Amino acid sequence: MGVPAFFRWLSRKYPSIIVNCVEEKAKECNGVKVPIDTSKPNPNEVEFDNLYLDMNGIIHPCTHPEDKRLLYMAIDGVAPRAKMNQQRSRRFRASKEGMEAAEEKQKIRQEILAKGGILPPEEVKERFDSNCITPGTEFMDNLAKCLRYYIADRLNSDPGWKNLTVILSDASAPGEGEHKIMDYIRRQRGLPREKQGKHDQFADSLPMAEQEFIFIRLCVLREYLERELTMASLPFTFDFERSVDDWVFMCFFVGNDFLPHLPSLEIREGAIDRLVNIYKNVVHKTGGYLTESGFVNLQRVQMIMLAVGEVEDSIFKKRKDDDDNFKRRQKEKRKRMKRDQPSFIPGGQFSPQALGNRSSPQAISNPRQAAFEMRMHDRQNSTTSSSPNTSLTSDGSPSLTGGIKRKAEDSDSEPEPEDNIRLWETGWKQRYYKNKFDVDASDEKFRRKVVQSYGCASWNWYYPFHYAPFASDFEGIADMPSDFEKGSKPFKPLEQLMGVFPAASGNFLPPTWRKLMTDPESSIIDFYPEDFAIDLNGKKYAWQGVALLPFVDERRLRAALEEVYPDLTPEESRRNSLGGDVLFVGKHHPLCDFIVEQYKTKNTEPVDIPPELCYGIQGKLTLNENAVLPDQTVESPVPMLRDLAQNSAVSISFKDPQFDEDFVFKAIVLPGAKKPAPVLKPGDWEKNNNDGRPWRPQLGFNRDRKPVHLDQSAFRTLSHTMPRERGMPGMYANAVPLGTYGNPYARPLLSGQQQIPKLLSSKLVLLSFTLHCVSSLHRTAGAAPLLAWNRMLQSQNQYQPSQYQGLGGPMSYPQRPEDRMDRGRQSPPLL
Repeated sequence: MGVPAFFRWLSRKYPSIIVNCVEEKAKECNGVKVPIDTSKPNPNEVEFDNLYLDMNGIIHPCTHPEDKRLLYMAIDGVAPRAKMNQQRSRRFRASKEGMEAAEEKQKIRQEILAKGGILPPEEVKERFDSNCITPGTEFMDNLAKCLRYYIADRLNSDPGWKNLTVILSDASAPGEGEHKIMDYIRRQRGLPREKQGKHDQFADSLPMAEQEFIFIRLCVLREYLERELTMASLPFTFDFERSVDDWVFMCFFVGNDFLPHLPSLEIREGAIDRLVNIYKNVVHKTGGYLTESGFVNLQRVQMIMLAVGEVEDSIFKKRKDDDDNFKRRQKEKRKRMKRDQPSFIPGGQFSPQALGNRSSPQAISNPRQAAFEMRMHDRQNSTTSSSPNTSLTSDGSPSLTGGIKRKAEDSDSEPEPEDNIRLWETGWKQRYYKNKFDVDASDEKFRRKVVQSYGCASWNWYYPFHYAPFASDFEGIADMPSDFEKGSKPFKPLEQLMGVFPAASGNFLPPTWRKLMTDPESSIIDFYPEDFAIDLNGKKYAWQGVALLPFVDERRLRAALEEVYPDLTPEESRRNSLGGDVLFVGKHHPLCDFIVEQYKTKNTEPVDIPPELCYGIQGKLTLNENAVLPDQTVESPVPMLRDLAQNSAVSISFKDPQFDEDFVFKAIVLPGAKKPAPVLKPGDWEKNNNDGRPWRPQLGFNRDRKPVHLDQSAFRTLSHTMPRERGMPGMYANAVPLGTYGNPYARPLLSGQQQIPKLLSSKLVLLSFTLHCVSSLHRTAGAAPLLAWNRMLQSQNQYQPSQYQGLGGPMSYPQRPEDRMDRGRQSPPLL
């Protein structure tokens, strides 16, 4: 699901990590859709060796993979127990909201009918239950079949896939998609020089709009972090890699999918920056780093947490002050909106309408009457004390426009949720523990128990409370046990469904399993409450609150399921089994013949992948029962799609390289890894002079991108056309505005220092190129062909303010100092 507000904070604090993605769109010629040639070079001027897709965030993308060697497609499988608690909360909450909405709709219908109203018969619409997107359901099983068909089709027909290795990790393979991807990357120790790319979906994307993709350059983020985390005069040797590990570890405190975040740490309030500052202040006392290759030094973590605990009181008070100031500004804004609302709204032809809503022009009828009514209404307001909030139309009826802002007015009268904790007042810790845990804050034994409930994430471990402790409670954690539970196993898919589904989604389960959710005599009926409390926990809306659901007892659940396991059909038993990854290659791939030979010899033993045949990828291959084989028809899982009769692709089961249980994956840069060229401007660039050359920022992946040259007349034309707002030209623009930003006559200093706005259409680019060509002819053949064009530009320049006029003469282009010094130089400006 991701951490709310983390990406927004990251992109604002480190803006240069964002690069807009240039994506080719499929063209249509005479009604025929021309497919994209994926074998061509990447339009973003960078080639990724491996691409990893977290499929749960994808509905329709991935039609243009620009990777060259590996495509890894991962779907969320059975999650660890700690994540299952969050999934259970979300699914029960969605079911509760759906039931409340249906009840409210039925209540309104009954009220209308009781008043004599007439309603059409209620339509029974088929509703898509998103809970089916969970491992073990028939929907996810069909999705895996469709993906296998899609991969085989691409390997057979798309030239961009001919040398591609595709690994599919569907919902039968346990683990979340991103976890499976990171585990694969960590285990592939022989690929240090390859460029890795991962697709993911962020919480602030708009699913109803056309998707626009961006790149997050992690190498640039490392440059930012190196500047921010570098510390001098340390009592130990500074290691940037270790400090990055500590930064990642501290980010877990502000939010993750396994634990409730600490009350005093909110990303929107700068919690990560506060942690980093405390870390840099305390690191001299800790004597070392917080983590080392995945192992945490709890003694040093305790020092960080206690330092946060010392400022918790001020954090809560500032949060209250900021909230009060926000409410005050909103109240003043609503008052201004009410004050500025017109007291009289004309009707008919003069009534305000939204742009684009008027289908056809209306004939003006009696405009004098409308003007007379407006004058009379103004005169009446000056002599009578009518309510300032009353708004009438020209026919005397109440204005319908007044209802547009009804939501803002209603929020004034909505009662604020009761907050019994009042963290900003003295005694907040006592009230917190009494209300949330029903214990006294002086009970140090219980507070220690809550803190020590944190542990090492495994398949079975979970945090057994709905609320987190305070940072000031992390005292004495140095001796807390931190052993990883070995030998734990994940739930089976249908078992996970029983642990996360409400009774309303029981139709995705076998009948006898479903009965355990609804039968009053069921031994686990208490796991599936029809109604439950939601603690707003200081928030305003129910979706922000905490669902107080009972935790599932694993032993009781397994004992109840033992009685219904014999009722499973063979198909349900197959869906309830844990699977693994599947590797696909086409006939042009060097590994294809090796895999085909394994099927011919019917070798049932796992065999190592020859690294030289698969671009260095390591692992073991095992024959697959449902394999895609050459010269065998691949049946389409969808009736509307054709079968692949001429199949030449092949698939086989794949398993990551295995290591000893005590093996430690050291958090270091692998030998042979190539460090990318720096992107950020060095802090000592001006100091070192660099032959007087200005710094040239890199806005994309290619620093040597060729600039576009325009002459002065063409640049003036573009300046007239470009938007003149002083905002950044794009949502994720990452170029620092120039000193002349917004000046319609200013030209960029160097190539790459200003990003062309998205509103600049291809027609304008074509016009610029045409002007450049014509201008070249003008310089060689004479000025006559451009006299009319120059006169047009001069006539437009007369409308510009005098402050924008150039220094080289009336209506001239503003010149740079170096241009004025060297009148003979005639180099064209750069875009």
